[in-house]
Amino acid sequence: MSKATIAVTGATGQLGGRVAKKLDAQQIPSRLIVRDLSRAPDLQHAEAVAASYIERDSMLEALKGIETVFFVSGFESEDRLVHHKAAVEAFVESGVKRVVYTSFLGAASDATFTFARQHFATEEYLRTAGLDYVALRNSLYLDVLPYFAVEGEIRCPAGHGRFAPVAREDIADVAVHALLDKEIKSGSYNVTGAELLSMQDVAALLSSIQGTTVKFVNEGVEEAYASRAHYDASDYEKEGWVTSYLAIARGEMNVVSDVVKKFTGHDPITPAAFLQALQNQKA
Repeated sequence: MSKATIAVTGATGQLGGRVAKKLDAQQIPSRLIVRDLSRAPDLQHAEAVAASYIERDSMLEALKGIETVFFVSGFESEDRLVHHKAAVEAFVESGVKRVVYTSFLGAASDATFTFARQHFATEEYLRTAGLDYVALRNSLYLDVLPYFAVEGEIRCPAGHGRFAPVAREDIADVAVHALLDKEIKSGSYNVTGAELLSMQDVAALLSSIQGTTVKFVNEGVEEAYASRAHYDASDYEKEGWVTSYLAIARGEMNVVSDVVKKFTGHDPITPAAFLQALQNQKA
C-alpha cells in the first residue's frame, strides 16, 4: 500500500466513517486516527492508528508524514475547545499543511447556538495557526429529522424559523473533494441542503411519508429546558440542544448554499427523497 498523506479523524463515526470509505473506494491511501482500534473500519487502502486530540505524543506519532487532515469536531462538551486547540497545535508541530474541519452553520463568536461559538473559536485557531484550512459549516443533518419527533410531536422553540438540512452523505462527498482539491481557497464554506424547511414543514413531511400524524409544538424556552431535564446529559449539552432551535427561530440557519453542487457536481438530496428512502428501508 502506498504511503498515506491524508489522515481521517473520527473514522469510527457516521461522518468520518463515510469519508474514509469514499477515499478507500477511490483507492486513495489514508490513515485513520481513532481512539479505539477495535472499532476502526477495515479498509483495503487505509491503516488505523490509536490517538486522541488531547494526547500530544500519540497525535504527533499518528500525524507523521501526513499533509492533509480531515478534522472531525470532538464530543460536545464544555472542554471541547481544549481538545480542539491541542489538535491544532499537533497539526502545526507535525507539519500538516491542510485541514478540512467539520464546523457548523452560523459559526460566530456571538452565535445563539452555543456549539456554533465553539466552532468559530476552532476556526480561529486554524486561521491564526497559519494552516491552509477549509471549514465546512454544515447545516443540521437530514439524517436526524425523524428523531425530532417523539410520541408524535416535535417539541422545540424553533418558532417559524427555517433551515436547510443536509445529508451526511452529501457532506462526506464535499469533504472528500475538499481533501483532494488543493485549489480550494482557505476559509469557511456553508454546506446546506437546497430546501428551506420550518419545523411545521418537517412535521408535515414526516406525517406524509411515515403515514402517521406528527405535529409541531412550539415550546417556550423554559418549557424546552424542563422537557429535556430528564435526559442523561450534561447541562451544557442540554443548553446546546435548546439554543440550536433558538438559532433557527432567530433566522441564523436560514441559509441555502450551492456548495454541495459546486464541490461534488451533484445536487444535494431533497428532504422528501431522503426520508422516503429511509422509510423504504424499514418496509
